Amino acid sequence: MSAEKTNPRSGSVPLPSGGVRGRLPYGYEMADPITYSLLKEFTNKNRQKPTEAESILWDQLKGNFFGCHFRRQHIIGPFITDFACLKKKLIIELDGGYHQLPEQQTSDKERTEWLESKGFKVLRFTNEEVTFNTQRVLESIKTYIIKEHDINHS
Repeated sequence: MSAEKTNPRSGSVPLPSGGVRGRLPYGYEMADPITYSLLKEFTNKNRQKPTEAESILWDQLKGNFFGCHFRRQHIIGPFITDFACLKKKLIIELDGGYHQLPEQQTSDKERTEWLESKGFKVLRFTNEEVTFNTQRVLESIKTYIIKEHDINHS
């Protein structure tokens, strides 16, 4: 039996347990069918009202960024990720000011650990980094993508 944890983006949705070799227990869809419709509502709202940092980064990532097709506000398990490239199992999270609060830092850590336990790599940037140093953020993402490609093809 797994301990229940709260999803910081959608309220008190329990984290699913299990899975085979890091795969999500509900398979291809990557979203818990029990909570999908609720999370889908949140993703639609988030897409309609992105933060300035999300808009800036999305303008750079959409399409094909170094072989990655990113999705924004993508549901994985019980979470809504800011940006996800499923092919590379890469998630990019943008953190606003409230992420500095101790309870939010704990939630972010648990969220990252859960996503990484499913085989994803999570890169985190602050909204300020994206807004004021976009090129450095893009270079960090590009470096990870190229490094990951080299590791998987050597």
